[in-house]
Amino acid sequence: MQSPNPTAADRRALVVQLISEGHGSSQQTLVDGLAAQGVEITQATLSRDLRELGAVKGAAGYVVPAASASPLADALGRWLVSARAAQNLVVLRTPPGGASPLAVALDASGRADMLGTIAGDDTILIICSTNRAARDLVADFDQIARSAGGGL
Repeated sequence: MQSPNPTAADRRALVVQLISEGHGSSQQTLVDGLAAQGVEITQATLSRDLRELGAVKGAAGYVVPAASASPLADALGRWLVSARAAQNLVVLRTPPGGASPLAVALDASGRADMLGTIAGDDTILIICSTNRAARDLVADFDQIARSAGGGL
């Protein structure tokens, strides 16, 4: 059992542990899991903790990017199913519910070769400035995803 007032770092470590053990299907399951460990937390505080951890919610629940990989590499390895270039556009496919967490990582990466992204449930459209930039982006994402343990 945790102390009644754990530090934010201790609380966040416990959130990561709960997610890694499969107890991150919703914020409520995390609040309940923390309560079972003696940590009372509001939904607002949990939301802030999840944001600070870089957690994203996918079809199976919350995921915290691996500390050793970049958030983009982790997201590509976890969510990318396929990538295809069409002129200056790139179409990424993910499992259902995977487009949003991958798009968040793409947008946060700040890559200059992407002018913008649009995400649905299982598809992301990336707009590039040139046809060549789109083809290079597909090749780069394939390499990153394979290095992160996923791949096309």
